[in-house]
Amino acid sequence: MMPLRIVDLAATNQNAVHQAAELLTIGFTEIAPDAWPDMESALEEVREMLQPGRICRIALDKDNNVVGWIGGLEFGYDGNVWELHPLVVHPDYRGQGIGRALVRDLEDLVRQRGALTLQLGTDDHTGATSLFGVDLYDNLWDKIRNIQNYKNHPYSFYEKLGYAIIGVMPDANGPGQPDIYMAKRLWNPS
Repeated sequence: MMPLRIVDLAATNQNAVHQAAELLTIGFTEIAPDAWPDMESALEEVREMLQPGRICRIALDKDNNVVGWIGGLEFGYDGNVWELHPLVVHPDYRGQGIGRALVRDLEDLVRQRGALTLQLGTDDHTGATSLFGVDLYDNLWDKIRNIQNYKNHPYSFYEKLGYAIIGVMPDANGPGQPDIYMAKRLWNPS
């Protein structure tokens, strides 16, 4: 893994805020091309995640360039459930453990805040999984059980980190474009 530091993103650090927004515009082009198509929408997302009560963390390289960004927000259930949103690593730095480090960092922070579960949604806009373009109302759990990853969809990354698919929202992003829901237990049941 490359040397990096994970720190809070401060709203006063406009350079880092802009770098985080730029990551959204370039980091999602393959998997969700319409998510943040321009800097204006990406800056709006970053500023939203900088609101009080949310977690907004960045990974910095040795030159203090933002190479990864993760956010977390309370999802409800009296603080028992938090949502991981978003996670992005610069395409040139993927596969170096940055995403894994950001997720572990977020898990630790929400656990400290009393969370029992961390959940996320990972959309399929582009046919990256076998859940794309099919009728998910017919034999849903068989389709989830037999899911295939065709184009390096992020659900496989999250599975390696201990997340499980807990459901899907059919047609969330248009006909045949589901949102895949995943979650991880943050407490030890034994």
